[in-house]
Amino acid sequence: MHETPPVVNGDQTNKHHVATTLNYWDDPGNGARPTPIFIGKGRITNERPHRAHNFVVTDVSGDEDKYSLDSHGFQYCRHESREKDFIDEQSIQSAYYEECKQLLKDVTGASRVRIFNHKVRRGPTQWHHLGFNNLKNRGPVTRTHVDQSYAGAELRLRWEFPNEADELVKRRYQIINIWRPIETILKDPIAVADADSVPDVDLVGAEMTEDDFKGESWVVRYSPNHRWYYKHRMTPQEVLLIKCFDSDTSVARRSLHSAFEDPAHRDGESRQSIEVRCLVCYDA
Repeated sequence: MHETPPVVNGDQTNKHHVATTLNYWDDPGNGARPTPIFIGKGRITNERPHRAHNFVVTDVSGDEDKYSLDSHGFQYCRHESREKDFIDEQSIQSAYYEECKQLLKDVTGASRVRIFNHKVRRGPTQWHHLGFNNLKNRGPVTRTHVDQSYAGAELRLRWEFPNEADELVKRRYQIINIWRPIETILKDPIAVADADSVPDVDLVGAEMTEDDFKGESWVVRYSPNHRWYYKHRMTPQEVLLIKCFDSDTSVARRSLHSAFEDPAHRDGESRQSIEVRCLVCYDA
Protein backbone atom coordinates (compact mmCIF):
# COMPACT_ATOMS: atom_id res chain seq x y z
CA MET A 1 0.00 0.00 0.00
CA HIS A 2 1.31 3.42 -0.93
CA GLU A 3 0.42 6.60 0.90
CA THR A 4 0.70 10.11 -0.58
CA PRO A 5 -0.62 13.32 1.00
CA PRO A 6 -2.97 15.34 -1.22
CA VAL A 7 -4.23 18.80 -0.38
CA VAL A 8 -7.98 19.10 0.25
CA ASN A 9 -9.17 22.66 0.78
CA GLY A 10 -5.78 23.51 2.20
CA ASP A 11 -5.74 20.58 4.63
CA GLN A 12 -3.43 17.59 4.39
CA THR A 13 -5.10 14.19 4.33
CA ASN A 14 -3.73 10.76 3.57
CA LYS A 15 -4.78 9.02 0.42
CA HIS A 16 -5.45 5.32 0.69
CA HIS A 17 -4.20 3.73 -2.53
CA VAL A 18 -4.66 -0.06 -2.46
CA ALA A 19 -2.43 -2.79 -3.82
CA THR A 20 -4.87 -5.57 -4.68
CA THR A 21 -6.00 -7.94 -7.40
CA LEU A 22 -8.77 -7.53 -9.98
CA ASN A 23 -10.42 -10.49 -11.67
CA TYR A 24 -10.42 -10.57 -15.48
CA TRP A 25 -12.09 -12.98 -17.88
CA ASP A 26 -9.78 -15.93 -18.49
CA ASP A 27 -9.86 -15.98 -22.29
CA PRO A 28 -9.34 -19.58 -23.46
CA GLY A 29 -7.73 -18.23 -26.64
CA ASN A 30 -9.73 -20.47 -28.97
CA GLY A 31 -12.31 -17.91 -30.03
CA ALA A 32 -15.00 -19.37 -27.77
CA ARG A 33 -17.64 -16.98 -26.50
CA PRO A 34 -17.78 -16.32 -22.75
CA THR A 35 -20.06 -18.64 -20.80
CA PRO A 36 -23.58 -17.13 -20.56
CA ILE A 37 -24.91 -15.85 -17.22
CA PHE A 38 -28.47 -16.54 -16.07
CA ILE A 39 -30.27 -14.48 -13.42
CA GLY A 40 -33.75 -15.34 -12.24
CA LYS A 41 -35.94 -17.62 -10.15
CA GLY A 42 -34.11 -16.51 -7.04
CA ARG A 43 -30.57 -17.27 -8.15
CA ILE A 44 -27.69 -16.31 -10.40
CA THR A 45 -25.61 -18.82 -12.33
CA ASN A 46 -22.18 -17.50 -13.28
CA GLU A 47 -19.56 -20.08 -14.27
CA ARG A 48 -17.26 -17.88 -16.34
CA PRO A 49 -13.59 -18.50 -15.58
CA HIS A 50 -11.68 -15.49 -14.29
CA ARG A 51 -8.07 -14.90 -13.29
CA ALA A 52 -6.70 -12.43 -10.74
CA HIS A 53 -4.17 -9.77 -11.77
CA ASN A 54 -2.24 -7.32 -9.62
CA PHE A 55 -3.11 -3.61 -9.69
CA VAL A 56 -2.82 -0.53 -7.52
CA VAL A 57 -6.20 1.19 -7.27
CA THR A 58 -5.77 4.96 -6.91
CA ASP A 59 -7.74 6.85 -4.27
CA VAL A 60 -9.32 9.96 -5.82
CA SER A 61 -10.19 11.56 -2.46
CA GLY A 62 -9.72 15.33 -2.73
CA ASP A 63 -9.46 15.14 -6.52
CA GLU A 64 -13.00 14.04 -7.34
CA ASP A 65 -13.61 17.03 -9.61
CA LYS A 66 -10.91 15.83 -12.01
CA TYR A 67 -13.09 12.91 -13.13
CA SER A 68 -16.29 13.25 -15.13
CA LEU A 69 -18.65 11.06 -17.11
CA ASP A 70 -17.49 12.43 -20.45
CA SER A 71 -13.75 12.56 -19.69
CA HIS A 72 -13.28 9.29 -17.77
CA GLY A 73 -16.62 7.46 -17.83
CA PHE A 74 -17.36 7.99 -14.14
CA GLN A 75 -18.14 10.85 -11.78
CA TYR A 76 -18.44 11.33 -8.01
CA CYS A 77 -21.22 13.57 -6.66
CA ARG A 78 -22.42 14.76 -3.30
CA HIS A 79 -26.08 13.81 -3.04
CA GLU A 80 -28.25 13.48 0.04
CA SER A 81 -31.19 11.09 -0.20
CA ARG A 82 -34.32 11.05 1.92
CA GLU A 83 -34.08 7.26 1.78
CA LYS A 84 -31.73 5.83 4.42
CA ASP A 85 -32.39 2.11 4.88
CA PHE A 86 -33.24 0.93 1.35
CA ILE A 87 -35.35 -1.93 2.68
CA ASP A 88 -38.83 -0.97 1.44
CA GLU A 89 -39.08 -1.81 -2.29
CA GLN A 90 -42.05 0.48 -2.84
CA SER A 91 -40.20 3.43 -1.34
CA ILE A 92 -37.10 2.70 -3.44
CA GLN A 93 -39.09 2.50 -6.66
CA SER A 94 -41.08 5.65 -5.98
CA ALA A 95 -39.24 8.24 -3.91
CA TYR A 96 -35.66 7.13 -4.53
CA TYR A 97 -36.15 6.57 -8.25
CA GLU A 98 -37.45 10.14 -8.57
CA GLU A 99 -34.38 11.47 -6.75
CA CYS A 100 -32.12 9.53 -9.10
CA LYS A 101 -33.90 10.76 -12.21
CA GLN A 102 -33.57 14.37 -11.10
CA LEU A 103 -29.90 13.92 -10.21
CA LEU A 104 -29.07 12.61 -13.69
CA LYS A 105 -31.02 15.37 -15.38
CA ASP A 106 -29.16 17.95 -13.31
CA VAL A 107 -25.74 16.41 -14.00
CA THR A 108 -26.15 15.57 -17.69
CA GLY A 109 -28.79 17.94 -19.03
CA ALA A 110 -30.76 14.97 -20.35
CA SER A 111 -34.45 15.37 -21.05
CA ARG A 112 -35.61 11.91 -20.00
CA VAL A 113 -34.46 9.19 -17.60
CA ARG A 114 -35.93 5.69 -17.45
CA ILE A 115 -34.86 3.48 -14.54
CA PHE A 116 -35.06 -0.17 -15.52
CA ASN A 117 -33.88 -1.90 -12.34
CA HIS A 118 -31.88 -1.64 -9.15
CA LYS A 119 -29.77 -3.95 -6.99
CA VAL A 120 -29.34 -3.75 -3.22
CA ARG A 121 -26.21 -5.55 -1.99
CA ARG A 122 -25.76 -6.61 1.62
CA GLY A 123 -24.35 -10.11 1.23
CA PRO A 124 -20.90 -11.67 1.65
CA THR A 125 -18.11 -11.41 -0.89
CA GLN A 126 -18.48 -14.99 -2.16
CA TRP A 127 -22.28 -14.86 -2.42
CA HIS A 128 -22.42 -16.49 -5.88
CA HIS A 129 -21.63 -19.86 -4.29
CA LEU A 130 -24.51 -19.88 -1.82
CA GLY A 131 -26.78 -21.95 -4.06
CA PHE A 132 -30.50 -21.56 -4.57
CA ASN A 133 -31.90 -18.17 -3.52
CA ASN A 134 -28.43 -16.67 -3.56
CA LEU A 135 -29.96 -13.43 -4.84
CA LYS A 136 -31.36 -12.92 -1.32
CA ASN A 137 -27.72 -12.69 -0.20
CA ARG A 138 -26.57 -10.55 -3.14
CA GLY A 139 -23.12 -9.17 -2.49
CA PRO A 140 -20.42 -7.31 -4.41
CA VAL A 141 -19.44 -8.29 -7.96
CA THR A 142 -15.70 -8.98 -7.88
CA ARG A 143 -15.23 -9.41 -11.64
CA THR A 144 -14.29 -6.67 -14.08
CA HIS A 145 -17.16 -5.92 -16.45
CA VAL A 146 -19.42 -3.37 -18.09
CA ASP A 147 -23.15 -4.01 -17.69
CA GLN A 148 -23.96 -3.44 -21.37
CA SER A 149 -21.94 -3.89 -24.54
CA TYR A 150 -22.63 -1.45 -27.39
CA ALA A 151 -25.05 -3.97 -28.89
CA GLY A 152 -26.46 -4.75 -25.44
CA ALA A 153 -27.28 -1.09 -24.83
CA GLU A 154 -29.48 -0.99 -27.90
CA LEU A 155 -31.12 -4.26 -26.87
CA ARG A 156 -32.01 -2.66 -23.54
CA LEU A 157 -33.28 0.52 -25.21
CA ARG A 158 -35.53 -1.48 -27.52
CA TRP A 159 -36.79 -3.60 -24.62
CA GLU A 160 -37.70 -0.56 -22.54
CA PHE A 161 -39.09 1.58 -25.39
CA PRO A 162 -40.39 -0.87 -28.03
CA ASN A 163 -42.58 1.73 -29.73
CA GLU A 164 -40.08 4.61 -29.67
CA ALA A 165 -36.70 2.93 -30.12
CA ASP A 166 -36.39 3.57 -33.87
CA GLU A 167 -36.48 7.30 -33.16
CA LEU A 168 -34.53 7.25 -29.88
CA VAL A 169 -31.51 5.52 -31.46
CA LYS A 170 -31.15 8.49 -33.82
CA ARG A 171 -30.38 10.75 -30.86
CA ARG A 172 -27.87 10.53 -28.05
CA TYR A 173 -28.65 8.07 -25.31
CA GLN A 174 -26.70 6.60 -22.41
CA ILE A 175 -26.90 3.97 -19.73
CA ILE A 176 -25.64 5.22 -16.37
CA ASN A 177 -25.57 3.42 -13.02
CA ILE A 178 -26.01 5.41 -9.81
CA TRP A 179 -24.04 3.60 -7.09
CA ARG A 180 -24.53 4.64 -3.44
CA PRO A 181 -23.26 3.33 -0.09
CA ILE A 182 -25.99 2.46 2.40
CA GLU A 183 -23.33 2.49 5.12
CA THR A 184 -19.83 3.99 4.82
CA ILE A 185 -17.79 1.65 2.58
CA LEU A 186 -14.69 -0.04 3.97
CA LYS A 187 -14.88 -3.68 2.88
CA ASP A 188 -15.07 -4.51 -0.86
CA PRO A 189 -15.12 -0.96 -2.28
CA ILE A 190 -15.93 -0.40 -5.95
CA ALA A 191 -13.26 0.48 -8.51
CA VAL A 192 -13.79 2.14 -11.90
CA ALA A 193 -11.41 2.30 -14.84
CA ASP A 194 -10.51 5.35 -16.90
CA ALA A 195 -12.28 4.76 -20.22
CA ASP A 196 -9.30 6.14 -22.13
CA SER A 197 -7.07 3.36 -20.75
CA VAL A 198 -9.33 0.58 -22.08
CA PRO A 199 -9.49 0.17 -25.87
CA ASP A 200 -12.44 -1.63 -27.42
CA VAL A 201 -10.20 -4.55 -28.38
CA ASP A 202 -9.99 -5.48 -24.68
CA LEU A 203 -13.77 -5.94 -24.46
CA VAL A 204 -15.68 -9.09 -25.38
CA GLY A 205 -19.46 -9.34 -25.71
CA ALA A 206 -21.00 -11.84 -23.29
CA GLU A 207 -24.58 -13.05 -23.08
CA MET A 208 -26.51 -12.34 -19.88
CA THR A 209 -30.16 -13.29 -19.41
CA GLU A 210 -32.11 -11.76 -16.54
CA ASP A 211 -35.64 -13.07 -16.16
CA ASP A 212 -37.13 -12.67 -19.67
CA PHE A 213 -34.55 -10.21 -21.02
CA LYS A 214 -31.59 -11.55 -22.99
CA GLY A 215 -28.91 -8.88 -23.07
CA GLU A 216 -25.20 -8.56 -23.67
CA SER A 217 -22.51 -7.18 -21.37
CA TRP A 218 -18.75 -6.76 -21.75
CA VAL A 219 -16.21 -9.04 -20.13
CA VAL A 220 -12.63 -7.87 -20.18
CA ARG A 221 -9.28 -9.15 -21.38
CA TYR A 222 -6.46 -8.26 -18.99
CA SER A 223 -4.10 -5.40 -19.79
CA PRO A 224 -1.59 -3.83 -17.40
CA ASN A 225 -2.42 -0.47 -19.02
CA HIS A 226 -5.86 -0.23 -17.44
CA ARG A 227 -5.99 2.57 -14.86
CA TRP A 228 -8.22 1.93 -11.85
CA TYR A 229 -9.66 4.41 -9.33
CA TYR A 230 -11.92 4.48 -6.29
CA LYS A 231 -12.83 6.76 -3.41
CA HIS A 232 -11.86 5.63 0.07
CA ARG A 233 -14.58 5.62 2.73
CA MET A 234 -17.47 6.64 0.48
CA THR A 235 -20.46 7.65 2.59
CA PRO A 236 -24.24 7.48 2.01
CA GLN A 237 -24.11 11.19 1.20
CA GLU A 238 -22.09 10.44 -1.94
CA VAL A 239 -22.85 8.65 -5.19
CA LEU A 240 -20.70 7.29 -7.98
CA LEU A 241 -22.08 7.65 -11.50
CA ILE A 242 -20.80 4.85 -13.76
CA LYS A 243 -21.30 5.18 -17.49
CA CYS A 244 -22.03 1.82 -19.08
CA PHE A 245 -22.82 3.15 -22.54
CA ASP A 246 -22.89 6.36 -24.55
CA SER A 247 -23.96 6.59 -28.19
CA ASP A 248 -21.79 9.72 -28.53
CA THR A 249 -18.46 8.43 -29.88
CA SER A 250 -16.59 11.69 -29.15
CA VAL A 251 -16.54 11.19 -25.35
CA ALA A 252 -15.77 8.42 -22.87
CA ARG A 253 -18.28 5.70 -23.75
CA ARG A 254 -18.00 3.18 -20.89
CA SER A 255 -16.17 2.48 -17.65
CA LEU A 256 -15.12 -0.95 -16.42
CA HIS A 257 -16.01 -1.53 -12.80
CA SER A 258 -15.54 -4.14 -10.13
CA ALA A 259 -15.54 -4.56 -6.39
CA PHE A 260 -12.09 -5.33 -4.98
CA GLU A 261 -10.54 -6.41 -1.73
CA ASP A 262 -8.83 -3.84 0.49
CA PRO A 263 -6.55 -6.00 2.70
CA ALA A 264 -6.89 -3.46 5.52
CA HIS A 265 -10.62 -4.28 5.76
CA ARG A 266 -10.70 -7.91 4.65
CA ASP A 267 -12.40 -9.07 7.86
CA GLY A 268 -14.89 -6.22 8.12
CA GLU A 269 -18.67 -6.38 7.88
CA SER A 270 -20.23 -7.04 4.49
CA ARG A 271 -20.60 -4.01 2.26
CA GLN A 272 -24.03 -2.38 1.94
CA SER A 273 -24.81 -0.50 -1.26
CA ILE A 274 -27.48 0.14 -3.88
CA GLU A 275 -27.08 0.70 -7.59
CA VAL A 276 -29.80 2.03 -9.88
CA ARG A 277 -29.59 1.36 -13.64
CA CYS A 278 -30.81 4.20 -15.84
CA LEU A 279 -31.48 4.84 -19.52
CA VAL A 280 -30.70 8.48 -20.22
CA CYS A 281 -32.19 10.11 -23.33
CA TYR A 282 -31.62 13.48 -24.99
CA ASP A 283 -33.70 15.66 -27.28
CA ALA A 284 -30.85 15.95 -29.78
